[in-house]
Amino acid sequence: MTFNPNADVGGNTARKRGGGAVAGGVGVAGLGGLAILLLQLFTGGDFSSLLGGGGSAPQGQETEIAGCETGADANANDECRIAATQLVLDGFWEGQLEGYRAPKLVIVDGQTSTACGTASNATGPFYCPPEESIYIDPTFFGILRQQFGAEAGPLSQMYVLAHEWGHHIQQITGVMDRYPSNGTGPESNGVRTELQADCFAGAWVANASQEKDENGVAFLQEPTEAQLRDALEAAGTVGDDHIQEQSGQVNPETWTHGSSEQRQRWFATGYKSGVGACDTFRVSGADL
Repeated sequence: MTFNPNADVGGNTARKRGGGAVAGGVGVAGLGGLAILLLQLFTGGDFSSLLGGGGSAPQGQETEIAGCETGADANANDECRIAATQLVLDGFWEGQLEGYRAPKLVIVDGQTSTACGTASNATGPFYCPPEESIYIDPTFFGILRQQFGAEAGPLSQMYVLAHEWGHHIQQITGVMDRYPSNGTGPESNGVRTELQADCFAGAWVANASQEKDENGVAFLQEPTEAQLRDALEAAGTVGDDHIQEQSGQVNPETWTHGSSEQRQRWFATGYKSGVGACDTFRVSGADL
């Protein structure tokens, strides 16, 4: 999706934090490296040891995102696009959930410590429940584009952020407490949790263009068919089966996020039918 150039996005509360370079990660090459990077990007798992990463994670000082005032700024810069998307996500969920409280959004510069471990481009975007915070390093999208030819276009980036926002909704509504993600497998709570977050992301995408700034200007334009295909492709790329295929062995009993088909289908379910259709915990395994 594209921001309307004259939309006012200066009201975002995203903060930039970090300090110190991340060893490894960027230098990974080959199909195996791509699989690891994709796994990190959409799961929030820390695979820095596989990438040769490591080292300390200084806390760093938080600063505002510079030069992020208009939709034109968001269209031109990944950091600003992520920060601006926060406004649209908050607006949507405020209308969906009584008593909604926004998560904190931290743009990671290099690496930083969190209550859930180190955040960097070697860990990928993730939600940290104890802090009710989302951490994301935009350089990860650049790595995918520059080294692996992945599209990682604007809507794909927003899908990633909306997915993590979905985990925040699960946290504040008690879903994470009711359905702890212990165990793996195609019908596990972990898979159901991730598919619900995909569904929430789809519901947001379908309504995102309706959110407006304080001047009544829509933040976003309607997504094009090509952009929607890009988002669906991104959801499919990070299916457990697709990632495991890169190593030559697919084992559903180890799945934690769902297959490519499931992730695409639940994103599409949210897009077509809204938040009310996203209760992945009530459906049988055959329908999951």
